[in-house]
Amino acid sequence: MASKFRQDAAAALAEVVQDGMTIAVGGFGLSGIPTRLITALRDSGAKNLTIVSNNMGVDGKGLGLLIENQQVAKVMASYVGENKLFAQQFLSGELEVEFVPQGTLAERLRAGGAGIPAFYTPTGVGTPVAEGKPVMEFDGKPAILERGIVADIALVRAHKADAEGNLRYRMTARNFNPLAAMAGRYTFAEAEHIEQDYLDPQLVDTPGIFVQCLVEADQTKDIEQRTVRVRQEA
Repeated sequence: MASKFRQDAAAALAEVVQDGMTIAVGGFGLSGIPTRLITALRDSGAKNLTIVSNNMGVDGKGLGLLIENQQVAKVMASYVGENKLFAQQFLSGELEVEFVPQGTLAERLRAGGAGIPAFYTPTGVGTPVAEGKPVMEFDGKPAILERGIVADIALVRAHKADAEGNLRYRMTARNFNPLAAMAGRYTFAEAEHIEQDYLDPQLVDTPGIFVQCLVEADQTKDIEQRTVRVRQEA
């Protein structure tokens, strides 16, 4: 088996990342985020990055680390409401933001990975999302043109992987990870469990052809919002 495994995530990422790159990152909130790779990206010191992700994490965690380190020039995301520092930088004009409807973001990443340059969707018609975009009618309904997203680098997290880079995700941690993996010209994956043998082909979510580098994941998993019930009196 050919191996894409690297021990040092920071060194592997430093060989590829450059200022001004577009980087797609898997995860949803703090679920399924590539924690170790995000930390390696922060430590690389790369600046003026465009980050494509469903959201930007929270203050001090996830992609919030890059916001704190002032490495991000532009964000393409669906939701950013959990990060106060993000809001401050956006309102002060330090950060350019392109809001993308969640389903449209998913399809733009998938399209980019599949080699589809653009597609039409009715989502966003008549809203600020449609400003400056071509509009066509299909069966009497307007639709706007959206471009596929191809990122210079993608960072994703998987539950299981083999040394060839085949990936398997776990439950809701799958979220945007397969789409980000497809969209990256050079994809880094971190996995919680790296198998000695090939994964069962029927259980592979992301084929290894989409993955160029594999590292072991940080086993820490933060909880974004902890909610508990009030203990009932006995």
